[in-house]
Amino acid sequence: PGKKVLIVYAHQEPKSFNGSLLKIAVEELTKQGCSVTVSDLYAMQFEPRATRNDIVGHLHNSEEFNYGVETWEAYKRGGLSKDLVEEQRKVQEADLLIFQFPLFWFNMPAILKGWMDRVLVQGFAYDLSKSYDGGLLQDKLSLFSFTTGGTKEMYSKEGIGGDIRYILWPMQHGIMHFCGVKVLEPHICYAPAHASEEKRKEMLAAWTQRLKTLWKEEPIDCSPEWYFK
Repeated sequence: PGKKVLIVYAHQEPKSFNGSLLKIAVEELTKQGCSVTVSDLYAMQFEPRATRNDIVGHLHNSEEFNYGVETWEAYKRGGLSKDLVEEQRKVQEADLLIFQFPLFWFNMPAILKGWMDRVLVQGFAYDLSKSYDGGLLQDKLSLFSFTTGGTKEMYSKEGIGGDIRYILWPMQHGIMHFCGVKVLEPHICYAPAHASEEKRKEMLAAWTQRLKTLWKEEPIDCSPEWYFK
């Protein structure tokens, strides 16, 4: 109770299966006494492109634009654009970050990737000497909850898509773990669009169940072995 949760949600349609998963998370976690904030990226018309508009005022080097350097310098002097400052505040306050999205092309949707690109700037989320277990966002948990188009069999080691864990490596390890965030087991709903109404209800019930004991879970072992063993 009293935990703060940020759900970063990337789906265009509230009536979608992802929309239902979001609704369940908000209701269940609120019921537990958590305070839940949602960044509904499509509804916010969140800008996914990393551009010089993200820096307010003067550039560190106006001769040659380097996004990483400029956002780092801007962060240090409080010169990032309003939308970024707002998202960083939500991340800073959160104990748990939930990312809710449909898998697109073995990856997160562009709007969510853009959120990662723009919000997790150097100085805020990591520093070159402070990354992975030393990342700047330690003491936070994250959870990737997503839907797939393909079946569970397709995303197995023997399947055409390969082990789903390979897909999670850049998201969970390359972004979250890099920033020091601990990672909970992902929550994957396989091919809800092709499932029966009954199966879909079961998937939603399983998510509700999991959320009830979420705070008791141990994070995964953030090592290459978890992904590639």
